[in-house]
Amino acid sequence: MSKRSILARLSGLLLAFPASVPAQGPVDLARAPMPTGLLAPEAATTVAARTSLMEGPAFDGAGNLFFSEIYGNRIYRMTPEGIVSVFRADGGRTNGNSFDARGRLISCEGAEQGPGGRRRIVRTDLETGAVEVLTDRYDGKRYNSPNDVCVDARGRIWFTDPFYGDDRSSLEMDAEAVYRIDPDGKVTRVLSQPEVERPNGLALTPDGRTLYVIDSHGRPGGNRKVWAFDVDDSGTPGRRRLVFDFGRGRGGDGMRLDERGNLWVAAGIMFPRHSGETADVPAGVYVLTPGGKLLGRIPIPEDLCTNLAFGGPGRKTLYVTAGKSVYRVPLAVPGYALYPPADRSEPGR
Repeated sequence: MSKRSILARLSGLLLAFPASVPAQGPVDLARAPMPTGLLAPEAATTVAARTSLMEGPAFDGAGNLFFSEIYGNRIYRMTPEGIVSVFRADGGRTNGNSFDARGRLISCEGAEQGPGGRRRIVRTDLETGAVEVLTDRYDGKRYNSPNDVCVDARGRIWFTDPFYGDDRSSLEMDAEAVYRIDPDGKVTRVLSQPEVERPNGLALTPDGRTLYVIDSHGRPGGNRKVWAFDVDDSGTPGRRRLVFDFGRGRGGDGMRLDERGNLWVAAGIMFPRHSGETADVPAGVYVLTPGGKLLGRIPIPEDLCTNLAFGGPGRKTLYVTAGKSVYRVPLAVPGYALYPPADRSEPGR
């Protein structure tokens, strides 16, 4: 090949592969504008589908964390080493979980996010695996979609029964309410409209004298509030007071108390789901005093923050279910739980 041919070929290669240009980018990527010229007019990002919705964390005396996956219709168990396995393959669309004083798992089998919801409250003996149906009807009518549950020191089980689905044709109840199951099995509707518009998470103080209820309705102008009710010896809620109002955003979902009496509330959303909801409440755990003072927020980087539980040694670890993940936050204050007792909260003690 002649020298002229070689030079011509090299020139062609240089034209085909021009000198590299240093990469360019904004200093602050968070301020990068939308590529409006490539988008449809007034385009906005919305959630097209969700494939995972973690809920209902509950900590047992052996160091295991139990939690629900509503879309997948399962209940999982995570060991202290972080190993996750399926505890119940058919969860009956279980949402909330809690443990009673004897270490039995109480679960709210709901009726949302797919077929197969059993609409009842069940109790599982972890030693034998036996599952007992505590209630599946009230006054002969099936529940809407049992959502969250807690147990008091007297062995009474309290649960909420709202409905967040769009198709209400299968509902038999005339109310979205809070119920109490007494140790003898008697079921009492203790709160309904107008005291609460749509009850969701709930928690009882250790002395059983105050019942906190999250009232969360997505309609425009609906309640996004946390209420406190005085409770008498018979387990009947009385005087109501407002603890906190989340305003127009997605309000509270699950809730737990710490040993100081503070309320830890899972709330918020990144992407509003309908016209009655805004992004004014970012996803996270909101910590409130019993009087309603906001002590702070723990940001959770998921679209939807659903529930929480205290676990680990000394109950000084906060576990948070949100979207597809379970988060863990170390704490300086122990959380309150009926089970396991405080002196047994560290595995092996």
